Amino acid sequence: MLRRILSVVGVAAALTLGASGAANALDGYTPPPPSSATLAGTSVISDCERDAPWINYHIVLTDPDGQVTNHEAVLVLSAEGQSVEVPLGTIVGGELSGRVLWPGASVDGSGNPTGWPGWAFENGRWVETSGNYAWTRGEISALIRVNPDLEVPLAYPPATAPCADPTSVSVGTAAILPTTGSALPVVALCAGVLLVGVGGAAIAHRRRRTAR
Repeated sequence: MLRRILSVVGVAAALTLGASGAANALDGYTPPPPSSATLAGTSVISDCERDAPWINYHIVLTDPDGQVTNHEAVLVLSAEGQSVEVPLGTIVGGELSGRVLWPGASVDGSGNPTGWPGWAFENGRWVETSGNYAWTRGEISALIRVNPDLEVPLAYPPATAPCADPTSVSVGTAAILPTTGSALPVVALCAGVLLVGVGGAAIAHRRRRTAR
């Protein structure tokens, strides 16, 4: 009888000690920290297409633990105390690609350029100006902001002549053509058509006189 009682007491003590050890183990357990979200693999590139400056972007958001609550991407350009925010869109499925015009640039419905940063069309001609985001053509800092954020290298596109100097471009609307002699080819063409018409009329007149 005594042996049975001692056996029961021993089992109870072992169970108590085991439970206490398990509790201590749980008390000392620290879960691993969540993995940080990143924008690794994101790229932003500028280029000049059809004489207009564009910004092409491909954003990659890696968020294994679902920490990011805002998926709106914004490109922030800044320099010399000035900044401009360019909305890029909503990241879906971890990626977002597209292109936007450089700040201060514009195109018409056919994609022909009608404006450039740092230039204004005044009194029938293109003139340089300190406005219209002219500062973005210099040394700038660029940041993709999603939370997390990512600094990216970016500069105004390598200059084809038109992107650097719109005075060499015939923009989409005739009312704002730059005054750089671009109207001369049109005048020459009209004069050529007129001369051909006059010449043809003279030849026809001679033939009629000969036929008589």
